[in-house]
Amino acid sequence: MTETPLIGSYPSGPAGAPLAGARIGVVTFPGTLDDRDAARAVRVSGATAVELWHADTELADVDAVIIPGGFSYGDYLRAGAISRFAPLMGKIVDAANSDAKLPVLGICNGFQILTEAHLLPGSMIKNDHLKFLCRDQVLRVENNTTAWTNAYAAGQDITVPLKNQDGQYIADEKTLDALEAEGLVTFRYMGGNPNGSRRDIAGISNAAGNVVGLMPHPEHAVETGYGPGHTGTDGLGFFASVLNTLLGGK
Repeated sequence: MTETPLIGSYPSGPAGAPLAGARIGVVTFPGTLDDRDAARAVRVSGATAVELWHADTELADVDAVIIPGGFSYGDYLRAGAISRFAPLMGKIVDAANSDAKLPVLGICNGFQILTEAHLLPGSMIKNDHLKFLCRDQVLRVENNTTAWTNAYAAGQDITVPLKNQDGQYIADEKTLDALEAEGLVTFRYMGGNPNGSRRDIAGISNAAGNVVGLMPHPEHAVETGYGPGHTGTDGLGFFASVLNTLLGGK
């Protein structure tokens, strides 16, 4: 019987494997909760996870960045409002907007930080029912051409965990119309809107497709026995997608 690794024990692919050369940074802020889960998902996918601290001033030669979920700085002022001023965020913003188009994924609090840093439009406010909600959530893949979604089929439904309190995505009608017209809505809630997000939007991307943010948690659905229904691994597509991008698959 294969022993299940303990939390914090990250198995990685065989040494010298092509995927192991892909370095994906995982950022930790004070109050981040899901950095270890994100790092584990990176390793499960076969890439190398690189720890990044919010106060770092360099990106450590990473090929992509994940800003994971949690409650950075206790969500004081607004979720993500303080984190956007971290030294490392300046580097991430510059790299994402550069000609190199660094792939950046913001999950839950990471999505909130990306909107506060103006890498993605709109904002996040408290759920319309004013309660924390945790459940398995079905998402429709609306755009499969981004750095983080190209391993999925357009229109595919996937199931990943959702857990948030400030998960309601809002934007003015002009911005919402532009997101729809330009195909920048990457994920939409199915089976009922869990938080009041405008137009059932669960995730969006920038125009270049290298920056994606969403509220649900794909990093919690990468291993049989732990994901939705104890069998769900739909979240692996995010990590397969960025490896496709980095290795020239798409």
